[in-house]
Amino acid sequence: MPMSHSRRPLRRLILILAASYLLAGCGGDSEQQAGQDWAPPVTVMSAEKTSVQVEQTYAGRLRGAREVEVRTRVQGILEERLYQEGGYVAQGEALFRIDPEPFAVALQAARAEEQSAQADLQQAEREWERISRLYEQDAVSRRERDQALSALELAQARRALTRARTAQAQLEMGYTRVEAPLSGVTSLEVLPEGSLVERGTLLTTIVEQDPIHVRFSLPEDDAAIQRSARAALAGAGAAAHSRKAQLVLPDGSLYERSGEIDFTAATIDPRTGTVSARAVFSNPDRLLVPGQFLRVRVLLQTLDDVALVPESAVVSGPEGPSLYLLDEDDKVHLRPISLGPVVDGGQVVLEGLEEGGRLVVNGQAGLRPGMAVNPQDAESQESR
Repeated sequence: MPMSHSRRPLRRLILILAASYLLAGCGGDSEQQAGQDWAPPVTVMSAEKTSVQVEQTYAGRLRGAREVEVRTRVQGILEERLYQEGGYVAQGEALFRIDPEPFAVALQAARAEEQSAQADLQQAEREWERISRLYEQDAVSRRERDQALSALELAQARRALTRARTAQAQLEMGYTRVEAPLSGVTSLEVLPEGSLVERGTLLTTIVEQDPIHVRFSLPEDDAAIQRSARAALAGAGAAAHSRKAQLVLPDGSLYERSGEIDFTAATIDPRTGTVSARAVFSNPDRLLVPGQFLRVRVLLQTLDDVALVPESAVVSGPEGPSLYLLDEDDKVHLRPISLGPVVDGGQVVLEGLEEGGRLVVNGQAGLRPGMAVNPQDAESQESR
């Protein structure tokens, strides 16, 4: 009897544990069954076909369209500087004056020599007329006639020579006024007034700022720009092959005038693996200054009839980049796609996505092809 009373609590404990395990087993089956009917929520959006402009930004430096050295053409004393250093000068404006007196004297002497040659020529012409008439009357010999003709020809040659010397003296007289060969901004004078300058002495430089050039480097993979610019330079449909560019100012704003890429080098720099390029911009207000570092935004290409989707929507599938698309029954299917570049944070899809197709943009974790999901519209979630 004592033994039977001691075993009863143990039997009751065994029965309670067995009932608990049975209940737990039944509950697990019901939860597993409920999990099979549960559809995970995902965020979806409808695909829309559009045109996308693919742009790239490069670092560049501004340079004047032309930088010309102003040099003397005659020797003399630099008498006066006529421009403000660092100021803007127009083409043909006087920059320096070289002492003109020696050249004025030389011009006067050349003109006097030309007058003397003209008088000799007139005398030779009169002598020729007289001798030729006498020769026709057999009053003079052929030798005298030939001498008169030679004297006339020598007088004509001397007059032509003196005329050339007069023209040269006039040119040198004009060169004493050193003019700007183009419109632009001047630099400092190299020599002060009173200096003796030789022919070809550097006086200053002028930088043309309108238009202005931007030098930058292209990666060698950007072959489209290279081909287009070279075709434009060759003159074959320059308007059709032109490449537009925009300048990004230091404050992040865009320069109001667009430019055009007019040159790309034909070779690749082996040190950097890049190709030198140049863009031209109008700069009538001279807001852009040579030497500035700016960024150049270039339109590489325009893609038509493509879709732009969030980068998060693209997953890696057995056949490469893919998207989860929904069918009419809200079941997902994995669709391989062909990717383009990333534009403004969106992934360009070239092929594999039709207009109006519903794709999963969030909640792809755990999805399997054929699984039913609970789609939530992306636009409605953003509005909340």
